[in-house]
Amino acid sequence: MEKQQTLPLRPLGSTGLQVTPICVGCAELGNMPETFAYSVEEEIALQTIREAFKSPINFMDTAAAYGDGESERRIGIVIREMGGLPPNYVLATKADRNLQTGDFSGEQIKRSIERSLNLLGLDKLQLVYLHDPEHSTFEYITSKGGAIDTLVAYKDQGVIEHIGIAGGPIDMMIRYVELDVFEAVITHNRYTLINRSAEPLIDLAHKKGLAVVNAAPYGSGILAKGPDAYPRYAYQEAPDKILNRVRVIDEVCKRYGVPIAAVALHFSLRDPRITSTIVGMSKPERIRQTIDLVNTHIPAGVWEELEPLDYDTEDPEANRWK
Repeated sequence: MEKQQTLPLRPLGSTGLQVTPICVGCAELGNMPETFAYSVEEEIALQTIREAFKSPINFMDTAAAYGDGESERRIGIVIREMGGLPPNYVLATKADRNLQTGDFSGEQIKRSIERSLNLLGLDKLQLVYLHDPEHSTFEYITSKGGAIDTLVAYKDQGVIEHIGIAGGPIDMMIRYVELDVFEAVITHNRYTLINRSAEPLIDLAHKKGLAVVNAAPYGSGILAKGPDAYPRYAYQEAPDKILNRVRVIDEVCKRYGVPIAAVALHFSLRDPRITSTIVGMSKPERIRQTIDLVNTHIPAGVWEELEPLDYDTEDPEANRWK
């Protein structure tokens, strides 16, 4: 498929892969209304995936857990239609625990990887992250024959080309990065206009040469649609403190005539430590809209006014893991 235009390519850490600064996030395409408060019908999802593959974006992110395989299945339908991934396209997925039993063993990771290969219709995976290890313990995940050993074994066999780590709590993520096993790291909802708790993780990963991928730059939607249209933050109802903070940001953006979504996205894009920013897509038109946001000029005065504003340095989802 012919690209509509081009976006610059950046090295994905030391993997040798080259990716665009925007990555198409496919969690919503797994039809997860319990998380996002809306559904995505299959045909809309397929249209979105088709549009993503023919767009200037060459990077897509999914996971075994998104809709418990539904996101991967839908992506796989389109991959088969096309006879394979487009040239130079990078598709990342994530190996997950069993969502029904909580099993996070090495055997479960093996089952997760094999199911991903089957659903996507591929014989190898370019990049696989260990996903949400906060649902187990560091000791169990790193044990002999455990989840990490299994990922490394698949990499040694050539079934997986590169491995990464994707999760929530920052202190935990730093422990995993310090293992020097992974080539990429995803942080989500923790490096935005209203929260910078991922700062030490991003700094460490960048210094170690890992690709840093920043997900959920809109705080799961509030920084894209505004505090009144979508008063949810980090997949939960937004507290008053967050709503008030976003209203102040929104007022600054309106004074300068730029969408709050553009400013939220550029906050991530302008950081030289961040390789790519994952933006969730739920409709085909979101692809073009996101590219338009990338190309939106943000006046310097916006950053000058936003920088002194208060933001959180504490994990926005900390209470979920206590």
